[in-house]
Amino acid sequence: MKKSEIPQRICIDMDEVMADSVSEHLARYNREYSDNITKADLHGKWIWDVVSIDRHPRLEEYLRSDDFFDVLGVMDDAPRVLRRLQQHYEVFIASAAMEVPTSFNGKYRWLEKHFPTMPSTHIVFCGDKGILRADYLIDDNPRQLRRFVGEGILYEAPHNVAVTGYRRVKNWLDVETLFLADK
Repeated sequence: MKKSEIPQRICIDMDEVMADSVSEHLARYNREYSDNITKADLHGKWIWDVVSIDRHPRLEEYLRSDDFFDVLGVMDDAPRVLRRLQQHYEVFIASAAMEVPTSFNGKYRWLEKHFPTMPSTHIVFCGDKGILRADYLIDDNPRQLRRFVGEGILYEAPHNVAVTGYRRVKNWLDVETLFLADK
């Protein structure tokens, strides 16, 4: 295969790109503390910036619970667009799972359930995504894009609304337009 025939490689983050982890985090917090924090309240902030510091350990416990990642919602249009991407690109899921090592099993089960066309050979659990060798990385966390050697594409999330310096997509329809408009 000639170099020109090798498909471009896209790495895609899970949390807040494929999986709606913020909604589950807010639901658990609001239920336990009888609060009503919304995604709008997180505009330009992480949940850790909005919740008092004495409750941060509890936020961590939610992430480390056995069922947290199993029950996350799927971002609209993600399964359909990902299947289309797989027809034209080499696609990998790249999750910074080392930040929550107890998440491996839940994240893997979630991917099997919602993205059955993703082969296990194309799932990367890592910490620093600067190790990835790909043409593109779609991620909501600008920290992960900084050391990435290819083109970082920022997937819009409440915490990154003020971040500049990256091409940005608002949703999976934008991903589809960006990568598949001419396919």
